[in-house]
Amino acid sequence: MFGNMFKKKRYLFEDEGVMVVDMDQTAGRYYDEAMKKLEIESYQGDEMVVNMGPQHPSTHGVLRLELVLDGEVVKKTTPHIGYLHRNFEKHAENIPYNEVIPFCDRIDYISSMNQGMGYALAVEKLIGLTELPEKVEYMRVLCCELNRIASHLIAIGTFGLDVGAITPFLWAFRDREQILDLLEWLTGARMLYNYIWVGGLAREVPDGWDAKVREFVDYFEPKMTEFNKLLTNNHIFIKRTVDVGVLPEDVAVSYGCTGPVLRGSGVKWDLRKDEPYSYYDKFEFDVPVGEGKFGPLGSVLDRYLVRIEEINQSVRIIRQALDGLQQHKGQDVRSAIPRRIRPADGAEAYVRSETPRGELGYLIRSDGTDVPSRVKARSPCFSNISVIDDISRGGMIADLVIIIGSLDIVLGCIDR
Repeated sequence: MFGNMFKKKRYLFEDEGVMVVDMDQTAGRYYDEAMKKLEIESYQGDEMVVNMGPQHPSTHGVLRLELVLDGEVVKKTTPHIGYLHRNFEKHAENIPYNEVIPFCDRIDYISSMNQGMGYALAVEKLIGLTELPEKVEYMRVLCCELNRIASHLIAIGTFGLDVGAITPFLWAFRDREQILDLLEWLTGARMLYNYIWVGGLAREVPDGWDAKVREFVDYFEPKMTEFNKLLTNNHIFIKRTVDVGVLPEDVAVSYGCTGPVLRGSGVKWDLRKDEPYSYYDKFEFDVPVGEGKFGPLGSVLDRYLVRIEEINQSVRIIRQALDGLQQHKGQDVRSAIPRRIRPADGAEAYVRSETPRGELGYLIRSDGTDVPSRVKARSPCFSNISVIDDISRGGMIADLVIIIGSLDIVLGCIDR
């Protein structure tokens, strides 16, 4: 088989691998890599290799999964990414610091506020800007938590749709639309906001906006109670999800999983609590984790329940942020924005923040000009999608659909 490809080499097949005997060089060394590259992997029995996506609606974007199936049982899952590559990092290395914000919004376009927040914090650390107006800090937290709720509403709504429940999906998008209306009133954009700037905010808070936000959370809390009665506490829903896609704590940590995917496995780690940034240390809220109430810890149900409770905790934070904002209404949200951003040559900063999908990190390095010499984004979805093979083996194709939904991936975040 290999004789025509390698001259003067003799291959001896043994149980341990492929022995390569090179008459000109080293004799008797094992060369497993040759086997991996040249031999087409074969599967026994009736196993099939099937593509799922990238156009499949249940892949939640342009994700292609290469499945090895035994009937409808999943034996192996290989994710193929790169269909939505945004080239964010190279864009950011060719434009001034303050012009990068719109590109951050497009990393995770479902939670744009949180993306811009992380970048702004990183640049502020890079230039040593530590004091911002209190109004700016309260507004940043307020916007990020509103966006967190909107993001989680997509996650729980589409997850219900993956399981087969249509009405919860419609309810979730109905309430999310109200949040998008509030953010559009504030920023002028529906999803890509370009609002959190280095040192401040893009524009002033409209009159009456905070009152409308308070009105929304008063309306929204009873709606979440109704949502839980319809889906979360539904016996059929619990039985369908309780023992699917189980992710043990040690596996979640070893893969670098983060956010609700990590906390669903029982790991209590949230940067807003463990490494507070902005004004998060001033707020009272809890960090929900998976408890395995109805079955094994770390199932798709646990990840779903973590997002449900995070919505409730975000409402708590929003109420506190509105009270803080009320005390500092007269401040200028643009007073601390630097006229020009030119960090010292060789300066470097790394900042991580908690987005709806987990830990987002920005590494920025300066060469003394107004354009960064290196920008690196560590996205949560990239780590979370890598665990899919481990937690899908042995399940059905229908289980794989809800496993993807429980990871709550956004392809712009993976293919940044």
